[in-house]
Amino acid sequence: MQSLNILLDTVLGAGDYIGFTFFTGYMSMLAASIFFIVERGTMDDKWKTSLLVSALITFIAAVHYYYMRGVWLETQTSPTQFRYIDWTLTVPLMCIEYYLILRPAGAKSGMLVRLLIGSIVMLVAGYIGEAVSPESNILWGVISTIGWGAIIYEIYMGEASKVAASSDNQAVKDGYSVLRWFTLVGWAIYPIGYMLLPGNLLSGFVEGVDLSKSSPVDLAYNIADAINKIGFGLVVYSIAKNATEARKAKGAIA
Repeated sequence: MQSLNILLDTVLGAGDYIGFTFFTGYMSMLAASIFFIVERGTMDDKWKTSLLVSALITFIAAVHYYYMRGVWLETQTSPTQFRYIDWTLTVPLMCIEYYLILRPAGAKSGMLVRLLIGSIVMLVAGYIGEAVSPESNILWGVISTIGWGAIIYEIYMGEASKVAASSDNQAVKDGYSVLRWFTLVGWAIYPIGYMLLPGNLLSGFVEGVDLSKSSPVDLAYNIADAINKIGFGLVVYSIAKNATEARKAKGAIA
């Protein structure tokens, strides 16, 4: 009960831009979840699971952002454990999205397994470097980047890329190109934030910052989460909508 009171009684202070991004992230991802659920009913059946997964990604993130916001406002410290719990649930779901949109074109379960393994390596190594062994965060950051690199390889040069190229659905082809751009460019914000950790490669850029009042790492992570999770879902929504409309138009002509 005491922890609940802390979450309810804390107030966002003037100039607390980190707290602002936590609150904005919570509200925007909750709104995105509602949007995906409502729009799910307008899509063809084969796309409804993809929209449901998009809603789950943003809803899980919204719940965690609610609690992360409370931790930040009360303690002014990074809610690392909550963040990695969130990522442990949502990043694999984003990998599953790739499989769901490519399954009609012939994607195999092996592709999904490789994406999931890459995400697990990326997240576990990142957590160790950030919370368990921060004195070795550069080493663990390199290992985490290898996991991300495996995902990038799969979606740009591996089976996923080949299956997408062979699809006869233009909506899938176009949407896939945008999704992998999010994974390459949007996800790159996370290692940049990670490298701002004390002792890491970019830590010199935040020297002199009072970390009891500001967290450049959390700022980078919060911006990245909002861009990637909501943006990822909107691309999936676009694929489903365009494919559904194309099917209806084709049926009307016939």
